[in-house]
Amino acid sequence: MLDTFLSPNAQWVLFSTLILGVASGMIGTLAYWKRQSLMSDALSHAALPGVVIAFALLGTKNLPFMVLGAAVSSFIGAWFIQLIRSSSRIKEDTAMGIILSVFFGFGIMLLTMVSRTGGGNQAGLDNFIFGQAASMVRTDVYTMLSVALVIILIVVVVFKEWKLFLFDANFAKGLGLSSRLMNGVYLAMLVLVIVIGIQAVGVILMAALLIIPAVSAHYWTNSFKMMMILSAVIGGASGMFGTLISTMGKGWPTGPFIVIASSSIFIISFLLGAQKGLLIRALQLRNQRRHHTHARSSQMSYIVKEEK
Repeated sequence: MLDTFLSPNAQWVLFSTLILGVASGMIGTLAYWKRQSLMSDALSHAALPGVVIAFALLGTKNLPFMVLGAAVSSFIGAWFIQLIRSSSRIKEDTAMGIILSVFFGFGIMLLTMVSRTGGGNQAGLDNFIFGQAASMVRTDVYTMLSVALVIILIVVVVFKEWKLFLFDANFAKGLGLSSRLMNGVYLAMLVLVIVIGIQAVGVILMAALLIIPAVSAHYWTNSFKMMMILSAVIGGASGMFGTLISTMGKGWPTGPFIVIASSSIFIISFLLGAQKGLLIRALQLRNQRRHHTHARSSQMSYIVKEEK
């Protein structure tokens, strides 16, 4: 087990999932404040048909081409969500649920058909369901790493614009900031971080790496900047520890362990978070009641003295 961890390829995989977690945490913060957490779930499931079709066209596993197929499939899913919402009375969350189910069902159907040919099993297409970081080769790692670093760079460089775009859209528009451009960049980054992570985390659980770190971070701070930093740290730690645990067993899927790691951090945040943690809120409520009781007792004592 130690030899596996010390191997150069294992170290690169571990580092790439760490960076993927950081990028996911940052994009997840944007999705949280845009109230589109379910969008990440819908688009991650919508990516599966593109992965399978790309493999079927080439007949071999080529991660850059499969990432491109996943991106195209996800963008088509996003377009259908917007179309359903704009041309009917169906709400956005309902449209997301429809697209999630239809695209994922279509992807599973294609995956079953391709796997029966034999080539799909040899290429490890099943790993795209729950993720398998150990199956990644060096070119896969480089692809994931480079795209994740570009996403992190864009978020950091345009941080002030993101803040205006999310919290004061009218003021941002007055400054000449195009909401259509910002929405386009946001959607592109959301799709990219999903499609580069599906081999390591899986299409089913990739949304968790986007949602859980951001929600966990919000229990510790009300600051947007601090929340993004904490979300990036939590996402990176979840990706690293989940991958590390999955490498300890033979054939263990990476995605579930990453979700377990992030969920453990969420439980700690939910209970002990400095801003909204359950225990902290209980202590604050207890102190308020004590203060209220003490103030009431003092007031009654004062009234009694006055009557005397």
